[in-house]
Amino acid sequence: MDRFSRSRRTLSAVHGWLSLAAVITLLCLTLGFSPHASAQTAPKVHRKVIQMVEPEYPTILKNGHFEGQVRLDATVLPNGSVTKVEVRGGNPMLSQYAQQAVMKWKYAPGPDKTVEEVVFVFNPGSR
Repeated sequence: MDRFSRSRRTLSAVHGWLSLAAVITLLCLTLGFSPHASAQTAPKVHRKVIQMVEPEYPTILKNGHFEGQVRLDATVLPNGSVTKVEVRGGNPMLSQYAQQAVMKWKYAPGPDKTVEEVVFVFNPGSR
């Protein structure tokens, strides 16, 4: 094999690797800059709670040191009443009391139905 053939094969291999690198770079750029990913969303506006009811925290659960955070999503109608409360996380023993309380809440009226996040912290020392 002469020197010219070996140089040509090396250049061909380098050209192949550069082409592959260029294709991978373009693919990454295309996926990374999709219009959906770069679109800005408006910040969520939270509705004001007009009437709030604290959840019951039974003594037996306090004494048993059942504690922690309960996260809920409350579906609120335009008139401000809560129609549904879904548990997003937390102790099931405590979440039932949080759900019952939020169902009694009243929010400020708004133009549309919204879903509001509610978080309760159950701590035997603070209640």
